[in-house]
Amino acid sequence: MRKIACASSFVLLGLMVAGCDVTGAEVVERDGADIAQAPLPERVYWGDTHLHTANSVDAFGFGVRLGPEDALRFARGDEVTSTMGLKVKLARPLDFLVIADHSDGLGATKALYDAPRFMIRDPQLLRWHDMMHEGPEGTQRVTAELITAAANRTLPAAMMDPVAGRKRTTTVWTNQTRTVERYNQPGKFTAFMGFEYTLMPDGNNLHRVVVFRDGKSKVDQILPLGAITGNIPDPLWDYMDAYEKKTGGKVLAIPHNSNVSNGLMFELTQPGGGPMSAEYARRRGAHEPLVEITQIKGDSEAHPFLSPNDEFAGFGVEGWDLGNLPLTRRKTPDMFAGEYVREALKRGLAIEARTGVNPYRLGVIGSTDSHTALATADEDNFFGKHTGQEPGPDRVMESQNLGTAAGRFGWHYLAGGYAAVWATANTRGALFDAMMRREVYATTGPRMTVRVFGGWDFGSSDLNSSWVRTGYARGVPMGAVLKPAVVSGKRPTLMISAVKDPIGANLDRVQVVKGWIDSAGALHEEVFDAAWSNPQQRKMVGGKVPPVGDTVNVARATYTNTIGAPVLSAVWRDPAFDPRQRAFYYLRVIEIPTPSWPAYDALRYHLKLPPEVRVKQQERAYTSPIWYEPPAVGAGPIMDR
Repeated sequence: MRKIACASSFVLLGLMVAGCDVTGAEVVERDGADIAQAPLPERVYWGDTHLHTANSVDAFGFGVRLGPEDALRFARGDEVTSTMGLKVKLARPLDFLVIADHSDGLGATKALYDAPRFMIRDPQLLRWHDMMHEGPEGTQRVTAELITAAANRTLPAAMMDPVAGRKRTTTVWTNQTRTVERYNQPGKFTAFMGFEYTLMPDGNNLHRVVVFRDGKSKVDQILPLGAITGNIPDPLWDYMDAYEKKTGGKVLAIPHNSNVSNGLMFELTQPGGGPMSAEYARRRGAHEPLVEITQIKGDSEAHPFLSPNDEFAGFGVEGWDLGNLPLTRRKTPDMFAGEYVREALKRGLAIEARTGVNPYRLGVIGSTDSHTALATADEDNFFGKHTGQEPGPDRVMESQNLGTAAGRFGWHYLAGGYAAVWATANTRGALFDAMMRREVYATTGPRMTVRVFGGWDFGSSDLNSSWVRTGYARGVPMGAVLKPAVVSGKRPTLMISAVKDPIGANLDRVQVVKGWIDSAGALHEEVFDAAWSNPQQRKMVGGKVPPVGDTVNVARATYTNTIGAPVLSAVWRDPAFDPRQRAFYYLRVIEIPTPSWPAYDALRYHLKLPPEVRVKQQERAYTSPIWYEPPAVGAGPIMDR
């Protein structure tokens, strides 16, 4: 039995509020050291690295009343009751979860809501308290005002009180880490400690999810770092260094949702201006090995403005390319290059060519960024960005219903995504280490099994039952660097396998996206179709594979797997390789068309949707790149083509 010591009160938002402190309760840490490790990463593990509960200022304000325990129970496959009273359960449990509640104001709106009215002295806080008690609409108005105040740095002084804030944060954090520790079951379900560093200068999203490899005994030695007054990510890296030095633990950060940063997430410069230095590039790369390429608030892989020759660019960009997070500043086309991942990968090559260090050697993952405490990423099981978007007849046209032309609520939300990790076991250590080496990929929700190895001498005969061992023995996996070939005349060769989601849609095609920098310093990209379904009938026309077809019945929200393929594999060779040019290669795996969540809602609630609403789409997966690094000058002969 857990022993919980209740204190009579603690300071919260400048108030004395009754509370319960469970920091003294005993907890068992399971580090997974007794779990058998596979000799090679033989299995992909599915998870969400970005989920919010009632401890997040905005999530509670939007109405969610589920806490960390509910989130963990749901992710591992238990049935829970949603905030709006629906019984919910994942058909397929996740393997791991990171609860990433906002560090700024951790638990603050919940504390304000729970506070006795007579003890609230600040007039703004009192007004917000009363509005929240008016009902869901009042609570959402408070949240909108809180987000604006945070972006403008005009939060009430009582909310910024460092002493009261530290006391509140300590209580909420240690209780949350205790819950996370209890649900961590190495070998079965991994619960990570983490938080969201909500860096948002002038409303431009520079958020990071911080993930710890360690358990409660180490993580409790620090508190989540706030970012509300910050302009640059450097303080987070200082914090991470200090944590590792103090505890001997390990931590990483994941930049996310770069598509609303107004060009600031992937800059060519460094704080204070001037070109990015090698030292700065090295520091960023060491702390941030991954990026969140897709989530509910849109997809950040590529934009049609940047990639006009890519007919599949622009998935999920509708509405999200209008401006920054709170739309306090509209976006201009020159900002796109600093906030889409493909361009960031190319910029990394340019910085590396100049400094010798690549700050944007980024692996990719997807996650939900759900503020409902429910880690759902399926189109037919979408529970919305926030509690007000739980299933109901009004959510598809939320922007219109709210009387705003913002164009980024309702149907503009995506239902995904998820993070896929190739690891040797389902433990914190194995999963974290796989993230650090970037052996990960992202999907927009479907659980496709995708793998790629890069080498110099793979052949079609290698795609046999031992192809994974061959890939590791004679090449490198996704996320790694391919060194120059020993023998001249070789071309990078990718050994590729993609298998459909077992209960999902067939695959349309697998594409290789290549980026490179030429001798003049110009950046280039090209998309190659490497494998596709029904190749006998779908012959390339003008260098492109024709569309796969469309079986979607929008009225019934159905599709059929009479087109596409369950498995696609190939050995692909770069047809235009220059051994002197830095390059990267990643896979984009595309499903056949399927209904999107507004189509399911239209069927459930008998809705007539406007023509602009996205009712079908081709969901996809993105792998972490494999980078080619040319030989150093004077290191040996340059290979010929």
